[in-house]
Amino acid sequence: MKKQSFSSVLLVILGVSIACGGDSPAPMTDEMASEPNNTASTTVGDGTNFEFDPTWPKPLPNNWTLGNVVGVDVDSNDHIWIVQRPLSLNQQESALDANPPLAEDCCRAAPPVIEFNQDGDVVQAWGGPGEGYEWPDSEHGIFIDHLDNVWLGGSGGEDAHILKFTKNGEFLMQIGSHGQGQGSNDTANFGQPAEIDVDPETNEVIIADGYGNRRVAIFDADTGEYKRHWGAYGNVPTDDAYTYDPDAEPSQQFGRPVHCATLSEDGLLYVCDRVNNRIQVFQRDGTFINEFVMAPRTRDFGSAFDVDFSPDPDQQYLYNIDGMNAKIWVINRSDLSIVNTIGFGGHQAGGFTAAHSLAVDSNGHIYVGETLEGKRVQRFVRR
Repeated sequence: MKKQSFSSVLLVILGVSIACGGDSPAPMTDEMASEPNNTASTTVGDGTNFEFDPTWPKPLPNNWTLGNVVGVDVDSNDHIWIVQRPLSLNQQESALDANPPLAEDCCRAAPPVIEFNQDGDVVQAWGGPGEGYEWPDSEHGIFIDHLDNVWLGGSGGEDAHILKFTKNGEFLMQIGSHGQGQGSNDTANFGQPAEIDVDPETNEVIIADGYGNRRVAIFDADTGEYKRHWGAYGNVPTDDAYTYDPDAEPSQQFGRPVHCATLSEDGLLYVCDRVNNRIQVFQRDGTFINEFVMAPRTRDFGSAFDVDFSPDPDQQYLYNIDGMNAKIWVINRSDLSIVNTIGFGGHQAGGFTAAHSLAVDSNGHIYVGETLEGKRVQRFVRR
């Protein structure tokens, strides 16, 4: 549930002071990132307490198994969609796909796109190369728009395009062309686009672009016409080499990847600048509003992976998935205090190995997709 109301006034998140054209944001320390605020309210059902649901999803049919899960979203029917990478499986995990098969009973790669219902059953699955479009080299990101169209990105080195399908997998449109990306100021292609959103009010598709580029890009959702783009703080993006330094001044450019661009119902856009450990907030036209920083001494993959909101009318809680620190932070938006954390690092059920993508359904349940060796999707039930 990516389109949620959010107050236009942002204060502090995760013990972070906001920079608004002045001082740099005062970030949450790593010590703060290691423990939740145990004195915060944890009333049952209020959106701060969750428990792992071992019953969801059910075992996949057809001896299917999942590769890297690199996108999760929820549609208008409260069905959960994922995109995963079949080619990320090793030969033991996909033994039935070998010629000749390496096993009698287990297993084969599931299709890239899978729709689940609330009970955890597979409703349908599809995806892969087909006529009329260029399937990405490395699947990345899924979004179900207000018309239940399915949008997909790709993070392969030559992936410079996004795809639009009906919910049944019928191809509708491709924006950009494989191998044709020209950098962060290209008006026709992308650079390993990571995530997608669609604004139902303006009928614009919003692209977090990406693993190669360092920008947000906006195109018409029906025609594919270029509209506008911008970098961090609304600056013109550059493609200079960059390495995050926690002791340096905040970068005036996004790092790589720009990992999410999530629109609220009141028209604010939240952009995950992953390796810079920050989320920047913009108006629809790219005007910078504010930013907040999480666990600023986090290196490598960074802490700002994906965001979504609780489904209550006031959108009281913000959920940020932190793949490097292996947990989801639950933040109270009224005073922006940390009220809980979800999950822990590890391969055990309820833990996270390379937690990557996050979505919230209308019941307030959270779904987390894991990439690399995680290769699963898990549900955490609001209680």
